Amino acid sequence: MEHITSTPTAKAPAERFTGDVYLNPIETPSEPARLASALVRFTPGARTNWHSHANGQVLYITDGVGLVGTRDGSVVRVSAGQTLKCPAGEEHWHGATETTLMAHIAMVVGNSEGDGTTWLEPVTDEQYTAAQAAITS
Repeated sequence: MEHITSTPTAKAPAERFTGDVYLNPIETPSEPARLASALVRFTPGARTNWHSHANGQVLYITDGVGLVGTRDGSVVRVSAGQTLKCPAGEEHWHGATETTLMAHIAMVVGNSEGDGTTWLEPVTDEQYTAAQAAITS
């Protein structure tokens, strides 16, 4: 058994996120483990860039209300207590709504090259606005 002490909160890198996003790593695996997890907090309007995961991703929403969007324009509204699974290879983004913060625990199973995440371009303001409209209509 290993008791892991808390990790300091870090601001998420601007090249992968829009707005103010804060990270607390939970588990950074070492062989043979492959599960990586982090608590991610999004301020209102903040979001990830488009990205995908080689082995998929599970998001457990711990607080607030958020959005998860995919390339085909599908948008899911998520709130505290809900879990969302993103399939392997699916390009998606996630973040807070315009008016409400959102926090989730992000879990990915990596591979021998790392966590298996491929980071892409930012979600445009137009895409984000369209996602907001999709959940309120």
